[in-house]
Amino acid sequence: MIRIFVYEESGCREAEEVNPAWLQPGSSVIFWVDMADPSPDEGRVLSDVFHFHELAVEDALSAIHHPKIESYDSYLYLILHGIDFRASAEGFATHDVDFFLGTNYLVTVHDGHSRSIAEQYAVCLRNAHAIGEGPAALLHRIVDAMVDHYRPEVERIEQCVDDLETRVFEHPDKNPIRELIEVKKDLASLRRVTLPQRDAVSRLARREFAQIPEPISWRMRDVYDHLVRLTEESVALHDRVASLMDAFLSAQSNRLNKVMKLMTVIATIFMPLTVLTGMFGMNVRLPHMPGPPWMEFWWITALMAVIAGGMLYKFRRNRWL
Repeated sequence: MIRIFVYEESGCREAEEVNPAWLQPGSSVIFWVDMADPSPDEGRVLSDVFHFHELAVEDALSAIHHPKIESYDSYLYLILHGIDFRASAEGFATHDVDFFLGTNYLVTVHDGHSRSIAEQYAVCLRNAHAIGEGPAALLHRIVDAMVDHYRPEVERIEQCVDDLETRVFEHPDKNPIRELIEVKKDLASLRRVTLPQRDAVSRLARREFAQIPEPISWRMRDVYDHLVRLTEESVALHDRVASLMDAFLSAQSNRLNKVMKLMTVIATIFMPLTVLTGMFGMNVRLPHMPGPPWMEFWWITALMAVIAGGMLYKFRRNRWL
């Protein structure tokens, strides 16, 4: 689906198709072309009408790519990632949004599920100044909304890490490794997106491109600061998750060591008792204990108790127990 928003001196309106005259040098028309999940025929608008580079068109119409920015003769090609809210129940996921920014136009290409673009399109319907300010300002508002949508997702991951931290230290008998690995995977995905996205936005904030006026570059610095904070928080959360995994595995190792120590003590105590019972179980003559024959059992039992008690006393004195 293609939606076209046009701002002219007479006002703001929606159009059915792009007029090639709008692309001529000196045109006073400002327009936004939004392509939501475009079909192959709709995708030809990028090459047949705008005459974008074939590699940029191929990237815009293909699967997800990493965030990047490329400069061409008269336009910028930008790929950024937004939160895929449809996957929020299953975990962290993103979808890419492609931008073509010219002197008087903005073209966006996405999968049709971008909340940020839907919000800005609604703003343009209510307020013509939103697009009349220029395509670079419109790009900034979309990018700013995309970055803002990361905040609830990061807070969700942080809350999940807090819950897992409580489980690790207050309920060590419950195994949280699966959840920790899932959170670690989400954080790795977040870092994989925010790091190159931060670099791309920083180039927009440094006034490297003629398509970005100086006032918009100052606004992009604020977006860049948000991305820097998101990146730092993702690194800190990743370190916390790694520490929780180490703490849980260390606690499990300590519990196993305590069990093995107890088993070793029991085995050590029974070693001399086994020797004693084995000797008196041999089919040979052995010295008799004092008293009648029925007392021999109790003599041997008492001797075994003394040996076990002496060994336990020795272990306690040496602080092995």
